Amino acid sequence: MLQHVLPSFDQETADFFRWKVEYSCDQLEEILFAKSGIDFGMVMDIVPMKRGPSGRIVKLKIIGSKRTIIVGKELEIRRWLSKSHLYSSAFIVKIERDGKGVPMKFVFHGAGWGHGVGLCQIGAAVMASKGFTAEEIVKHLFQRCGIKKAVLINFKNV
Repeated sequence: MLQHVLPSFDQETADFFRWKVEYSCDQLEEILFAKSGIDFGMVMDIVPMKRGPSGRIVKLKIIGSKRTIIVGKELEIRRWLSKSHLYSSAFIVKIERDGKGVPMKFVFHGAGWGHGVGLCQIGAAVMASKGFTAEEIVKHLFQRCGIKKAVLINFKNV
């Protein structure tokens, strides 16, 4: 089902509920430079500074040997930490260090896909493939909302 609704680069993760991405220190430094244009030097730490109501990181500190930057937008965080984009900013970071405390590997353990607000496109597509109607899907995903017909206004005559 997912191959019909997802671009090929998004089909690499079969389970969007929980995911894991691993980078060597060198890989992460290259990605950060390519995406941000900033030379952090050796990345020493990645620190979530603030999370939103859905648990997604909305402010992240990247600590490098040359520069330390706070990234303050959820989508930018996702873009800076991946060649394409992380599935979500609802993640924790585990850093594997050598005996001297130097980072060797960054492991991102994440949850979900997207920014955490609005309609879940994957969920809606799977429900549709199982025969649910558009109205049933909307009612399931937005349980405290109602559905009404829109009134069309002809602005040419107003």
